[in-house]
Amino acid sequence: MLIQIEGRPPRRTEPLSPETAPPVIGRRPDWLKVPLSHGPHFKGLKKLMREQNLHTICEEAACPNIGECWGEFRTASFLLLGDTCTRNCGFCDVKTGRPGEVDWGEPMRLAEAVARLELRHVVITSVTRDDLDDGGAAIFAATIRQLKRRDPALGVEVLIPDFQGNWDALAAVMDAGPDILNHNLESVPRLYTRVRPKAVYTQSLELLRRAKELAPRIPTKSGLMAGLGETRDELLSVFADLRANNVDVLTVGQYLRPTLRHLPVERHVTPAEFEDLKTVAKGMGFRHVESGPLVRSSYHATEPVPEPEPVTAPIEQYAPAEPVAVVAQPISPPERETVFVPMSVTIGDGFKFGCGFFLALVLAMLVGFVLVAALFVLTSLFGLNLPITR
Repeated sequence: MLIQIEGRPPRRTEPLSPETAPPVIGRRPDWLKVPLSHGPHFKGLKKLMREQNLHTICEEAACPNIGECWGEFRTASFLLLGDTCTRNCGFCDVKTGRPGEVDWGEPMRLAEAVARLELRHVVITSVTRDDLDDGGAAIFAATIRQLKRRDPALGVEVLIPDFQGNWDALAAVMDAGPDILNHNLESVPRLYTRVRPKAVYTQSLELLRRAKELAPRIPTKSGLMAGLGETRDELLSVFADLRANNVDVLTVGQYLRPTLRHLPVERHVTPAEFEDLKTVAKGMGFRHVESGPLVRSSYHATEPVPEPEPVTAPIEQYAPAEPVAVVAQPISPPERETVFVPMSVTIGDGFKFGCGFFLALVLAMLVGFVLVAALFVLTSLFGLNLPITR
C-alpha cells in the first residue's frame, strides 16, 4: 500500500519507503558498476545510426549494457516511430510529447543499416503511439518483412507496446513472423498506477496469451524491474501469471533511476536475490531466464531459447489468493510538481550543468554585443542623439 505523506499519496519523485530507500546522492553498490567497454563494433554502429537517422532504445533509455551489446555481441535494439512517446511512465527515460508523422521509409533504412553492419540479432521496439489507430503495428510488420527479406537467418525479436488492446494490430505483427515476441509487464499489479499509469496489467497478460495462440511456435517473452517497492511474493505471483499464459522467456533486472524526475529506487536488490528469483522461475517452467542487477529486456538476446525443462515448482503455490483487479488510473504529470535537483548529484551532472551555464552566458554576451553594435550603426546613419546619463 502506498504510504501517505501529509495526507496525500507520495508524488512519483518521492520514495514509498523513505526510511529504507537508498540516498539520492551516494555510491551505488559495486555490483551496479559497469566497466567501460565499447568493443570493435561500437563506433561503426553509432556512426551509421546517425547517418540513417535511426534511433535505438539503447541510447534513448540510457541502457548500461550498450557497450557490451553493440561492441562485443553485435546486437542492437532499434526504436521505431521516432523518439517521442505518448505515454509518461514513471521509470522510462524516453521523451514524452506529441509525436511527428509516421516515417514509412524507416523499415527500409533500418534493414539497410542492419545489412551493412552484418548484425546477427536485432531487437525492434518503438515508442508507444496511442495516437495511431493500430499503435504502430503496420510499421513493426513492415520492418520484420524487410529484415527477413534481406537475411532470412537474421534473428528478429520485437518488443511491442500493448496496442491498447487492439488484437487485430497484434495479429498483424505475428503474421509477419518475428522470431521472438516480447511485451514487458515491467512491475507488479499493485504498483501499476505509479509505474505504468496508462497500462492495464490484465490486458498485457492477455496480449501475451493471444500472441502464443496466434503463433504457438514463436517464443513469447516478458520483463520485470526489481527495486521499485515490490515484494518477493509479488514478483513470484507475476512469474506464475506469466507461466499460466504460456510465456517462455523471462528477464528480471534492477531498476535504475534515469533522472530525479523519475521514480526513486526503493532498494538495491542483491545478486544473490536475483539468483534466487532465477532458480524459482526456472522451476516454474520458463524455457530461459535472465536475472541479474544489470539485466535488461534485450540483454543476451542472441541466446537461443532452449526446450522447456521439467517443472519443479508448480505455479499454483505462487498464485495470489484472490484475483487482482487492475484498472489504469491517471497520475499527476511530473511537469506540475516542483523538483529541487541537487547541484552535485554526480560529477557528470555537475559538469553538464557548468558547461550549459557557461554556454548560456557566452550567448547572452554575444546577443548584447550585437544589440549595442546595431544601436551605434543606427545612430551613425541617422544622426540620432541618444540621451546619455553621466
